[in-house]
Amino acid sequence: MGDGVLRETTALLERTPRVLTELLRGLPASWLEGTDTPGGWKARDVVGHLISAELDDWIPRVELIATYGPDRPFEPFDRFAHVERDRNVALEALLARFGELRAASLTRLGELVNDDGDLEQAGTHPSLGRVTMGQLLATWGSTTWTISPRPLPR
Repeated sequence: MGDGVLRETTALLERTPRVLTELLRGLPASWLEGTDTPGGWKARDVVGHLISAELDDWIPRVELIATYGPDRPFEPFDRFAHVERDRNVALEALLARFGELRAASLTRLGELVNDDGDLEQAGTHPSLGRVTMGQLLATWGSTTWTISPRPLPR
């Protein structure tokens, strides 16, 4: 991939599965089962959500922009698809699956987006309206840091 923003974003996205694996592997259950707020997500829920986004959000939306531009709106994203799908899946398996999916997503991104000039292409978000490929990629990059194991004691 070519230009600066695109190259920098893909570098961040490429590292995310390794960072999450290093962050979460070997932590005690008390950390992995904790939530940041009452009713919040456990670490495995966050990884499951990231898997759902790889399957149903980022690349499908990139493909829509690349193929149809703003003429065909994005499908709404089910933020909770992971809950039932991943109910009995071990965290290690979720991390491995996320790594595989992210690698495939980045390969596909490289096929669809060639340089920073492509980031100006527009699509239509179901609730936000017009968004650019660059905005989509910026959001994808920013969601890589949503993981938060149990908060530190105060």
